[in-house]
Amino acid sequence: MAINRAQELAENLSMVQSRITNPNVTLIAVTKTYPISDVQILRDLGVENFGENRTEEGSDKAAAVDARWHFQGGIQSRKLKEIAAWADVIHSLDDATHASKLDAASKKSIDVFLQLSLDGDPTRGGLTKDSLGVLADHVLTLSRLNLVGLMSVLPVEMDAKSGFTQVAAIHREFAQKYPSAQSLSAGMSGDFEIAIDCGATHIRVGSQILGPRATRG
Repeated sequence: MAINRAQELAENLSMVQSRITNPNVTLIAVTKTYPISDVQILRDLGVENFGENRTEEGSDKAAAVDARWHFQGGIQSRKLKEIAAWADVIHSLDDATHASKLDAASKKSIDVFLQLSLDGDPTRGGLTKDSLGVLADHVLTLSRLNLVGLMSVLPVEMDAKSGFTQVAAIHREFAQKYPSAQSLSAGMSGDFEIAIDCGATHIRVGSQILGPRATRG
């Protein structure tokens, strides 16, 4: 007998939660491309944090489901006002101009992670270690943005243990200088256990909870 969607999500969620060894880690269910009905099922199961990469999709889902909403995609300048309207947390800030525009556009307080790039690849976004401080100092001058930590997505070819160890070391140094920035957003469906072992406080998990993602043309 085929199980229904609610049962499927409950079982997947339970499996993921059983693998989270630190009870203080925040699980963000990444719901991009999945329907609002899935978000509501997970909310009913107790999930409080949801992540989206697309502005329009995040706006629609945040309006439909009361939860803490995280934006983690690449930031486009023309979408900043829309992002500020629905996102409670932004994981991918890497530009001072974007920070200023977000601050001006927002009617509420927004927690922000600065995106760290280990390889400096401009196509994937993020700042190198040496550039983080300038943006952090700028964010601290803004009234509606709260600097809470760093986020990183490892280069595809990088070993997860090695990569997250590097990220964690950079974060420890950063958090010493910026005491509000104690959080580390790192790890996704394929590597979140390693990220947690290295010190991640927030993990972003999609397919392990929701199943294979539908492709978009």
